[in-house]
Amino acid sequence: MSSTPITRTRFSVLDRSRTRQGRPPGEALRDTVALARQAEALGYHRFWVSEHHGVPGVAGSAPTVLAAAVASATRTIRVGTGGVMLPNHQPLVVAEQFGVLESLFPGRIDMGLGRSVGFTDGVRKALGRDKEAAGDFASQLGELLAWFEGGSPAGVHARPSEGLRVPPFVLAMGEGAAIAARAGLPMVIGDLRARERMLRGIEQYRSLFRPSPWAAEPYVVISGTVSVAGTEEEARRLLVPEAWSMAYSRTHGAFPPLAPAESVEARAMTAKERDLYASHLSGHIAGTGEQVAHELETVLKETGADEVLVTTSSYDRTALLDSFRRLAALFAPR
Repeated sequence: MSSTPITRTRFSVLDRSRTRQGRPPGEALRDTVALARQAEALGYHRFWVSEHHGVPGVAGSAPTVLAAAVASATRTIRVGTGGVMLPNHQPLVVAEQFGVLESLFPGRIDMGLGRSVGFTDGVRKALGRDKEAAGDFASQLGELLAWFEGGSPAGVHARPSEGLRVPPFVLAMGEGAAIAARAGLPMVIGDLRARERMLRGIEQYRSLFRPSPWAAEPYVVISGTVSVAGTEEEARRLLVPEAWSMAYSRTHGAFPPLAPAESVEARAMTAKERDLYASHLSGHIAGTGEQVAHELETVLKETGADEVLVTTSSYDRTALLDSFRRLAALFAPR
């Protein structure tokens, strides 16, 4: 079988441990671990988990803890974070956490790092951070990587991290592309709906990239929602719960648990809610296997990406797994 851009590209999963209406948050974390096992069996390259604080719709608040559970439940898939939000933490502590993970699961751990701080003033206050903390991301990143190389001027050493090689990735939001490039690190950039902005970020990253001990050349991971089903309508329905959560968060200031597609479709929405809902439903890669393959080929040719990080969430776990299975059939046909 001849290779195609899709079969030559790595595909990975970022699961945000989305809570579901009427179900306990702990179930979302157990669902994440179960999905990691399934992703490994399907041939996905990495499985990452996220960091959110004080968000009703997300159970994943401690990504390195959850990554340990995922790595324990799997054998071969790479496991990491998408990402640890570095401004929320002391770099030494982050280095120690990843050093422990790498020591327990050698050769399988990724260190995905972001520059966001808490979403609300209350969360930022609880974390002891403010909005300006994200402005120090480049220096925080440098300090974190230095802990893996050696001790600090104060004679402190990060144990057991020192001397270990945990691949770092920068989540490129805003200035993140330039920071990743200057640090010589792989970059994760989204989303697939904002194609022109994504392409500009990738161009900037490649033009500014400086080789480093961590990466000799640019490495681009594009991220976004991909939904595959037997029909275009079924693929679109998979996106309904997340689209409504996004619309609700924009109009009510809180990101809620996922609701079943049928309850969303039966809702009476205000004009603003309807517009936002329609906006968040559009622009994703969704459809039958043939339609998705065509769109992915186009995106991969436009971006030259090395990897695709799939971020799809939905209320219907069976349909979600079926989507991941159908996508895997495109990049790893059996």
